[in-house]
Amino acid sequence: MFTGLCAFPLTPLHQQDFDEKAFIRILARLTDAGVDSLGILGSTGSYAYLSREQRRRVVQVAKAHAGSIPMMVGVGAIATNEVLRPGGGCSGGRGGCVITADDVLSAAFRGGDLCLYEEVCRHVSVPVCLYDNPRTTHVMLADELQGRIAALPAIASIKIPGLPAPQASERVAALRQHLPSRVTLGVSGDAWATAGLQAGCEALVFGLRRTLSPLLTGAGKSDT
Repeated sequence: MFTGLCAFPLTPLHQQDFDEKAFIRILARLTDAGVDSLGILGSTGSYAYLSREQRRRVVQVAKAHAGSIPMMVGVGAIATNEVLRPGGGCSGGRGGCVITADDVLSAAFRGGDLCLYEEVCRHVSVPVCLYDNPRTTHVMLADELQGRIAALPAIASIKIPGLPAPQASERVAALRQHLPSRVTLGVSGDAWATAGLQAGCEALVFGLRRTLSPLLTGAGKSDT
């Protein structure tokens, strides 16, 4: 689940509603490519603004077309009560986990970071992946705070933004000092996949998978 190529398919919209047919076509490319896992409702920008019913439908369609590939389900939202709301995704996907990011927090409100993850972990029965995405959320999590979050028993993995070498090696080494050994690291960023793997990340999470999945799947398996 937390190693190899984790593909995050877009959640396509058409006339402000979920485009099921387009989503199924995307999933077909990923399942045919043999990706290691799928990240549903994550890191595409639109997920935080979908209704509860739309999110549920996205997950239902993904489950129906993912085959045996394990799934992560994003629970990021613009309010904490929406993250924790029953049916909003906190129960996770088949054989999988939930993914959460700091969408609900402003950059000026640092006291709530740990509380958010503590609340999520109390409400789920599956592993949790911390999706650190400061370029989108404008929330910067200090390494020490990420270490405190990672110490929560339900936290299984952290996704970090990619960096070019040698900065990637320095970044991974610095963060590892704060993390339990059981917590894996994933890296995102099309241009920095190789640098992240060589720096010691166990998983790839990035955008080219939508069109180059066979190539990237091979790279993930050979480097991890």
